[in-house]
Amino acid sequence: MTDDKRINQMREQLPEPTLRRLPWYLAYVRLLLDAGVEYVSSTQIAKEINVDASMIAKDLSFLNIKGKTRIGYEVASLVHELQDFLGFKVGHNAVMIGVGSLGGALIHDSGLANYGLRIVAGFDIRHDVVGTTLCGIPIYDISELDQRLATLNAEIGVIAVPIDHAQEVSDLLVKAGIKALWNFTPFRITAPQDVVIQNTSIYAQLAVMYNRMGKQM
Repeated sequence: MTDDKRINQMREQLPEPTLRRLPWYLAYVRLLLDAGVEYVSSTQIAKEINVDASMIAKDLSFLNIKGKTRIGYEVASLVHELQDFLGFKVGHNAVMIGVGSLGGALIHDSGLANYGLRIVAGFDIRHDVVGTTLCGIPIYDISELDQRLATLNAEIGVIAVPIDHAQEVSDLLVKAGIKALWNFTPFRITAPQDVVIQNTSIYAQLAVMYNRMGKQM
């Protein structure tokens, strides 16, 4: 079995809660790698990121990553395996739809490239931004989406538009051939089943935080 087939098979079997925790582990062991640490135990990881050690060991076992008795996991190998599995080493081109305060901030976030996401163009309707560049990224009129996507080789559309335009923009992206939508609006967009949707509403997260704060008061 090739490495790609093996990784795809593991992805199909991986529970989503585990998938959501793996980037936490990667972020921490990257710090260890930068600090020159060679080995780390699940107990050490658990202490730093507040996740049960047995859960960490179980999560990593889904990737066939096993630590050595009384030594732990080899940090460099763990970073490599997690990056490979999560797809962070493979570059994915994306277009930013809406380059206002949030969209502009995402374009400015050079850290996204460390996780395999390259925003290669922005699209908007405002005359004051269309035709300009932001961090070297060209901003086009949304009416040019079909035409531009043909040469941008982008497969992901990042959506940060006003809520009343969220579905309209999603439909345009799908029609243009985009395979995944990263939605930052609070509107629950819909798309064909073969299009991946990831909703990341900061407003929903605020609501959860405020609610939990209220329960503690």
